[in-house]
Amino acid sequence: MTNIMTPSVNPITAGQIGKFQELLGARLRKSGLQNKSVQQVLAAQGDAIADEMVAAIRKRVEAMSSIIVRRVKVDRTRTPQAMLYATGRNKYVTDSVVKAMPKGNGDEVEVHFFKLDRYVSDADLDKEYELRGLIPADPYSQGAVNEADPAFADDHPNGTHWKDAQGKWCCATFDRWDVERHVFVSRRDYVWDGHWWFAGFRKK
Repeated sequence: MTNIMTPSVNPITAGQIGKFQELLGARLRKSGLQNKSVQQVLAAQGDAIADEMVAAIRKRVEAMSSIIVRRVKVDRTRTPQAMLYATGRNKYVTDSVVKAMPKGNGDEVEVHFFKLDRYVSDADLDKEYELRGLIPADPYSQGAVNEADPAFADDHPNGTHWKDAQGKWCCATFDRWDVERHVFVSRRDYVWDGHWWFAGFRKK
C-alpha cells in the first residue's frame, strides 16, 4: 500500500496551536531562565523570536509534505545475498559490504521515502533524516519494498546508507538504467545527486 503525504488545504487548527504552546511552555518552565533577562528579551526581540519559531515549524512541516509511505513484510531470515537475489535485479555489489549489511528488526514495517532534489553529502543527509523525524532504513526493509513492487524504483530511484565497522559510509540503491533494473551495494565516497528518494523509518 502506498500513501503519499501531501500538504493539507486546511489551515493550522486552534488545537494544534495550543499543543505547540503547551510544548514550548513546558520546556520554558524547565529552562531555569532568569526573569529579568527574559523580560528584556521579550521587550526587545519578542516578535523576532516568534518569527524564528514559526520558521522552524514551517521548515519541518514542509519537509514532511511529500513523503511516500510503503508498508511491507520483511523476511529477515534470508542471508544478505538471498535478500538481494529475491529482488530479481541485476546486482552491482561489493561482497564484503553485502555480508555486513544491517538486517534491522520487525516482520512488517513502514518505510518512508523522501526526495531532496539537490546534491547532499552523507553527513548532511543524516540531518535531513533528523529534520523529518526519521532514521535511515535498513537494506532488508528497503529491499522488501523493491521486491514487492519492482517498478517502484523506475520512477522513485531509492537509497539508504549506514556506516560500517570502520566508520565508512556504505549504501544500498535501487534504480533503473534504460531497460535494466539493478541494485548497487558498496562503500561511498561521493555525494548523492538530486534524483534519489531516501528510505527511512519513523523514530520511535
